[in-house]
Amino acid sequence: MSKNSSNKLQEVIATLLGPNGCPWDKKQTPQSLCDYLIEECFELVEAITSKDIENIKEELGDVFFLLFFLVHLFQDQFTLEEVFDYTAAKMIGRHPHVFGNKSIQNIDELLSMWEKIKKEEQRKKQKKSSSLDSIPSALPPLLRAYRINSKAARLGFTWPNEEELEKKLQEEWAEWLEAKKTGKLEKMEEELGDYLFCLTEYARRNQIKPNTALNLANKKFLTRFKLMEELAEKRNLSLENLSLQQLEALWQEAKELQQAT
Repeated sequence: MSKNSSNKLQEVIATLLGPNGCPWDKKQTPQSLCDYLIEECFELVEAITSKDIENIKEELGDVFFLLFFLVHLFQDQFTLEEVFDYTAAKMIGRHPHVFGNKSIQNIDELLSMWEKIKKEEQRKKQKKSSSLDSIPSALPPLLRAYRINSKAARLGFTWPNEEELEKKLQEEWAEWLEAKKTGKLEKMEEELGDYLFCLTEYARRNQIKPNTALNLANKKFLTRFKLMEELAEKRNLSLENLSLQQLEALWQEAKELQQAT
């Protein structure tokens, strides 16, 4: 982003929030913008995964707009330049192997070094914190579980091998089945959560991000279901009036069509 473009966007925001600005924009607070920021970030991720360049450009702009909007709302406390300077200094400090004389041999060593640097940053801020406190509590649960498992593994706290983890998965599944027999929702949620947490670590160990895998499954289901609806419409059929067997036959037909494309 050029300085002129950055200034232009800031001027637009200043006008929107000025005396003759937009009533809706002028009512916004940093807190009220949080949901919009999360929504726009998800839309950006969707654009990136779809590889739609024009949409990526548009969604990046929407995210930048909200970020600059937030900076404007905090203008009495800090400036955009302070944000950029702070972030640049932090990134330089976290990359001594690039900006300093530190040498690393592999990615594991790099990740370990980052953990030590982050701990030192917290110490300087005089904050007593857990090694896992840097994981945002507002993350979607599946993504947060991935980050928790990943960070715990960097600290050496994880199952020693995949075989042990597979045993743990079987154990958690058995506990879920037992909880299900009780019919107690709270216990069922707890045990299913334990199973999903372990399954997340199993995925991570196999270089799979469960959030991405589940998103692919969602897209596949939606695409296939849409094909089912199209097949039914061509035959003047209504899905809600079909039996489960008829729906399954349509599903398999849609699956074959999907795989053929």
